Amino acid sequence: MKVLVVAPSWIGDSVLAQPLFIRLHERIPGLQLDALAPRWVAPVLERMPEIHRIIDSPFAHGDLSLRTRHRIARELARGGYQRAYVLPNSLKSALIPFFADIPERIGFIGETRYGLINRRHTLDKKRLPQMAERFAQLAEPPGAPLPRPLPRPRLRASPAQRIEALAALGVSLPAKLAVFCPGAEYGPAKRWPARHFAALAAALAQHGHAVWLLGSAKDRPVGEEILDHAPPGSLPLNLCGATTLAQAIDLISAASLVVCNDSGLMHVAAALDRHVVAVYGSSSPDFTPPLSEKATIISLNLACSPCFERQCPLDHLNCLQQLEPQRVLAACLRGVAT
Repeated sequence: MKVLVVAPSWIGDSVLAQPLFIRLHERIPGLQLDALAPRWVAPVLERMPEIHRIIDSPFAHGDLSLRTRHRIARELARGGYQRAYVLPNSLKSALIPFFADIPERIGFIGETRYGLINRRHTLDKKRLPQMAERFAQLAEPPGAPLPRPLPRPRLRASPAQRIEALAALGVSLPAKLAVFCPGAEYGPAKRWPARHFAALAAALAQHGHAVWLLGSAKDRPVGEEILDHAPPGSLPLNLCGATTLAQAIDLISAASLVVCNDSGLMHVAAALDRHVVAVYGSSSPDFTPPLSEKATIISLNLACSPCFERQCPLDHLNCLQQLEPQRVLAACLRGVAT
């Protein structure tokens, strides 16, 4: 059977969709699972053994582009897909499988997509509190219970890929590497302050860890701010914006420890089976936790959080400002000691 997945547009969500992919392979012998995905998440899907082929989805967030969707649908119509799983809940994400005449189109009802989705699931948020559970539910008949526990996401990163990434960046792997992912695409209310990251880098340096900062080009200023706060002799290496996503995956795979906000790279690190210390502010670990037994979640659980806002609505960001580096350091040292 040839099956198409309309993948999420976020890196972390794509990682959280992998349990669904695993379940589909368990249920459909000889499955060929292809993904229609934005190019910025494609490197994550390429590291999943469940995905056979990735078809480029060239749309920016919020972009309708009906003519382009028709063109892609015509190409997919020749592929013989028998089923499509539409993971985003927007109406536009369901258009291409509909235009391509894929017979069975599966997803949650979403934005009143009754004509576009013909095997419809109704979301029960209490029964499925986690995003990964909601994706995995699509492998079951509508209304059927979700088998638990879910399979864990697992991304591939080979030693050869790691060596290639290090050589391309002109860096050598230290004996003890801690990776910080200080960005969060969603907004500032998810970002632990730069001065706290800097203090943690200095403390980890005293324990023999080299610290590398990873993120997108948008995170480069945050990385520079961390360097500004770091004391001499403990300056991290700021690689934000210097790597591709594939190279970032390979570098994270070499780390003994990863400290991150609730972000896409947090889920990547968890899927690479690294020791992860995840700092939560405006978002909730009940919804998007790192799916790994090696992950430690740190949150102050203030009365005002989670608010799920991009900017702090109270203009103080206490959920992250008051989360002291010493507490995160203790979690880091416990993680690397196990």
